[in-house]
Amino acid sequence: MGRANDQVEALLQEYADLIAIQGGEAFKARAYEKAARAVGGYPQDVSALDAKALLEIPNVGKSVADKIVEYLRTGRMSVVEKARTSVPAGVRELIAIPGLGPRKAMLLHEELGISTVDQLVDAIHQERLRDLKGFGERTEENILHGISVLQHAGEGRILVSAAMDIAEQLVAELSEIPGCVRCTYAGSLRRMKETIGDVDILVAARRSAPFMEALAGLPHTAEVIAMGQKKTSVRTVTGLQVDLRVLPPASWGAGLQYFTGSKAHNIRTRELAVRHGLKLSEYGLFDAESGESITFETEEAIYERLGLPWIPPTLREDRGEIAAGLRGELPELVTEKDIRGDLHTHTDLTDGLAPLEDMIAAAAARGYAYYAVTDHAPNLYMQRMTDEKILAQRERVRALDGAYREMRLLHGTELNIGPDGSLDWPDEFLADFDICVASVHSHFNQSRRELTRRLIRACENPYVAVIGHPTTRRIGKRPGIDADFDEVFKACARAGTALEINAHPERLDLRDEDILRAKEYGVKFAVNSDAHATTHLPYMRYGLATAQRGWLTTDDVINTWPLTRLRRFLRKKGA
Repeated sequence: MGRANDQVEALLQEYADLIAIQGGEAFKARAYEKAARAVGGYPQDVSALDAKALLEIPNVGKSVADKIVEYLRTGRMSVVEKARTSVPAGVRELIAIPGLGPRKAMLLHEELGISTVDQLVDAIHQERLRDLKGFGERTEENILHGISVLQHAGEGRILVSAAMDIAEQLVAELSEIPGCVRCTYAGSLRRMKETIGDVDILVAARRSAPFMEALAGLPHTAEVIAMGQKKTSVRTVTGLQVDLRVLPPASWGAGLQYFTGSKAHNIRTRELAVRHGLKLSEYGLFDAESGESITFETEEAIYERLGLPWIPPTLREDRGEIAAGLRGELPELVTEKDIRGDLHTHTDLTDGLAPLEDMIAAAAARGYAYYAVTDHAPNLYMQRMTDEKILAQRERVRALDGAYREMRLLHGTELNIGPDGSLDWPDEFLADFDICVASVHSHFNQSRRELTRRLIRACENPYVAVIGHPTTRRIGKRPGIDADFDEVFKACARAGTALEINAHPERLDLRDEDILRAKEYGVKFAVNSDAHATTHLPYMRYGLATAQRGWLTTDDVINTWPLTRLRRFLRKKGA
């Protein structure tokens, strides 16, 4: 299940880490890291490519291509296996801790004999790390926080995008079975939570056996946990649990509503049913006195019988949606079809994987009315941006503008917010960009006061239109920065600076809870893919789902606006 690209990317990234752990050449580790990212973002499945075609992938040379071919042929990569034998398993365990890099992990093993997370925690509590160069009290706090993040991430949950890939494949395969009336995914995936514990699949059919047998026999299934007439649970080859339930077609509406959840939302709907003299369960609505079944085949009919409009799954978290529905005040949520453009994307001029022309063509294929190219500015040193490079790119963007009749091009940049809130270029240089996104990329461990002032200074710059991935979090890898975001939200509202909802599944930043708070201050938002490859542009769906979970409408999201209104917003910032 899934593309071979993912497995190859993981192995190449592991090899890059192993090189770094052993003190190998930094450029070699960086080369394999770049190759890993390039393979992961490549639009074609590498299993369908020969050695010559593999060389067409950016940052993949003959040596890397040979390793990929070996893996595709044998299921192993010998250089990785050899490198693993040179590095204690415990050190490989330690580098999984967010914030603890390969070199520090090796130093802890060599100097203190630490090879497990538990040993590291004990050493921190005994203050043994403070005698090592590069370690101190603040480092210990960060490591402990990283361990907490790692342990939380290991609670059997995966990113929404990974769960969606599996669910959509299963729904497609089960839908082809004769007798299938309806089939979809439910649970937290349908509500589009950022991480998913297990996948719930529902089928409406008169006979359940064909579907239960099919799920158990699929090549993606590694283990059958339980099989019954109404429910079958399996574990996939990736370790994800999938629960399949088959419902009578007449009970579809109640079943879909019940198994979508959330639990707290369902408690509210059941309470509402009681007030109407009804009983609501996964099997349908029933008259509370007579027990007579009032079956409905759609969710819409269930909600209508309870005196409610249909409530979108992304709102079903018991955050006031029932009360708003009863008052007729549910928001008309922003949807993917409302998005007119993407305002934060990258090319291979910096850390992107695709040339400018390919990114533009892919954006045009999505039907956008406008598209912004925002490569990194020079203060993110590894990107090696210069004034000359960015101005040459601007000329190329201007030349290409109009090549796609229905889509206009905007030339922008993603600025780096320095430790003091300063930006890469002076205001007179920034004035000539169509749009500036500004983001924090380093110095995450500053004090709360410093981080807050840093973000506020950036958002108050007249040429910064959007604060990118505002909390800087990477789900399961890095926690968000400790800034006073209520003060940041107030400042953004005053300055007319939008906050990004970064749609990359590893970020989803801002998260839904932050969006709800920021919206109260009157902040506007930009839902952006932060695409570094053509295959990343469809991540927009996850950003839109997060925006919905934050109760946003088209008026809240600047890249749903017509270009004329967007330009007025951008000009107002630079006025």
